[in-house]
Amino acid sequence: MSMDFNIFMNDVVRQAREEIEAAGYEQLTTPEEVEATLEKEGTTLVMVNSVCGCAGGIARPAASHAIHYDKRPDRLVTVFAGQDKEATAKARSYFEGYPPSSPSFALMKDGKIISMVERHEIEGHDPMSVIANLQSLFEVHCKEV
Repeated sequence: MSMDFNIFMNDVVRQAREEIEAAGYEQLTTPEEVEATLEKEGTTLVMVNSVCGCAGGIARPAASHAIHYDKRPDRLVTVFAGQDKEATAKARSYFEGYPPSSPSFALMKDGKIISMVERHEIEGHDPMSVIANLQSLFEVHCKEV
């Protein structure tokens, strides 16, 4: 790969990280951070971030807007597929019954997977349908803020 491409990709990754942090999600970059966070009591939304177009055009905007709702998870966190590989692998180890998928969202409660919004439910869909999907999970499994 050329140096220009690497610089471009580093910029894309940086922007993707900043965008999800600005939305209120905490980045988990190590397996230890993932384990400590996902083992906590309560609800946690895990956004599996990536650099693909459907992450930037659909998943991150949905992540940002879905949380503006009467009910929402206790914690909002993200792991970055393809970047923080060990943290992502650790997070996926909690997603029992679901194949690796990025971008995706996992709703956890007390360290256990409740539901996932997988890539096939994001790619080719509009952000509003992903927001509605997430908020329907919040309605059932989360408490009012």
